[in-house]
Amino acid sequence: MLINSKEIVHGKLIEADICIIGAGVAGLCFAKEFANSKYRICLVESGGIKSDRETQSLYWGKKTGLPYYELDKARARYLGGTSHYWHIPIGDNELGVRLRGLDPIDFEKRDWVPYSGWPFDASYMKTYYERAHKACFIGPYSYEPEDWISSNGSDSSHLTSKNLKTTIFQFADKKSFIRKHLAEIEKSKNITILLHANCVNIAAHESGEWIKELNCACLKGPKFNIQAKVYILAAGGIETPRLLLLSNKIHKTGLGNQHDLVGRFFMEHPHLWSGTFIPATIKIARNMDLYRIHRVRGISVMGNLALKDKTLRKENLLNYTVSIHPSYKSSKKWYLSQKHDSHRSVKLFAKALTKYKLPEDLALHSLKIIKNIPQLTQESLRLVTNKYFKEYVDGKHVIVYKLNHMAEQSPNPNSRVILDQEKDALDLNRSILHWQLTSQDIQSIIRSQEIINEELIKLGAGSLNIEMKSTRPPETLHGGWHHMGTTRMHVNPRQGVVDENCKIHGIINLFVAGASVFPTSGYANPVLTTVALTLRLADHVAKILN
Repeated sequence: MLINSKEIVHGKLIEADICIIGAGVAGLCFAKEFANSKYRICLVESGGIKSDRETQSLYWGKKTGLPYYELDKARARYLGGTSHYWHIPIGDNELGVRLRGLDPIDFEKRDWVPYSGWPFDASYMKTYYERAHKACFIGPYSYEPEDWISSNGSDSSHLTSKNLKTTIFQFADKKSFIRKHLAEIEKSKNITILLHANCVNIAAHESGEWIKELNCACLKGPKFNIQAKVYILAAGGIETPRLLLLSNKIHKTGLGNQHDLVGRFFMEHPHLWSGTFIPATIKIARNMDLYRIHRVRGISVMGNLALKDKTLRKENLLNYTVSIHPSYKSSKKWYLSQKHDSHRSVKLFAKALTKYKLPEDLALHSLKIIKNIPQLTQESLRLVTNKYFKEYVDGKHVIVYKLNHMAEQSPNPNSRVILDQEKDALDLNRSILHWQLTSQDIQSIIRSQEIINEELIKLGAGSLNIEMKSTRPPETLHGGWHHMGTTRMHVNPRQGVVDENCKIHGIINLFVAGASVFPTSGYANPVLTTVALTLRLADHVAKILN
């Protein structure tokens, strides 16, 4: 049942068994688990059925760290949440989201990744991931390339080696996700969705040990309260810590913030377009179907390149993946201009020798040539036979692949969300986002490319043109609208905001659903893991209420 909260009587008290704050991915999936149950569910949504500028402006905030999206444009504040922003074309004129769970190594305590480690391992999450696949209406919980070979065999080739692997992403359809979840929730008699209802305070009991009520307000409308047995905070990785910090009447530093952790460890997935993959032959280029978005047994999938876990451990790297996208660049001249520095060294040697001299910086140029002998040998053979360009040039163009990098960010307590002095239309302090990366984050991306390049050359599959050189974040680096880590999970309250069951430490009936509980981020879009953790939380809450 949908209710416009602007029509609620001012001062009204609404009672429920479970109150959910936020009707985005986590909020909808949690509510759906209790559809047609004996429990009274109240789902509180700040926006309406469609987006409106005034409500969306409540997300506005400042940015003091790395360049980032405007905060009021990085989230959708209406029914369905940021699933409305899923925008990847997945075929049949549909838009969707790239999905994959975290890798086993992402759950581990890693010596080279500060603050890493989850309270449980990947095997424990298998059942919840399988359920999350059904909740997202995608295919089976399988990500081995061999399981996604189409029957016609056109995508039968996948790249693998000692250090290199091919990973698979599945894609969920935006319309199906939103429509199917809302349809089941709306027809369920035990679930009430309050539209245009803004949580302005999570009121703790005088003891500070439990939440007694939720204080809500409408923009230019009534104020009212909700009392429930259990409260689920599913408002996203920036709004969730903001609400916890604002709710400071009993806990003076904010709910769950007794150790100054709420809002810290903000993580995004560093994304950037940089460099190219140049296949060795036209045959390889024509056999890369697995690495584009295509349908297999009705499911949109795509292959990416990544490093094996043993390689990440050996090299002390963060997790990383790269997708490749066909691009057509002008002529053989362009191809030659993209070569690594050793080509310039060869040219300088050749020019100097014609004059019976040696080039300046002889040692430096010699080192560059020696370092890249395998590539130089391969490319020299191509030029001698002229076979490469006869095969590869289509008219006046050369086929290459642009690289889209997606990487893990190491947990960083100085990357955080705090409150501003400026207030919004509800008289609540706005957010300030200070997104911060370390040199480890960038160096890991560079080294990952270097290893993948080495493996592609050994396979005879081609090579990468690596543009990144400095460990400073490139100007083109951006996030993926993935807000994680700001209410991180840990069994020790001195190291996390929520415990292993996503309950706020020290408060018996307040839980968090969403990617803000992630201790580490991996490289995959957080949606699938968010849904899996939300289903797990729903099971836990059901046991509490029984």
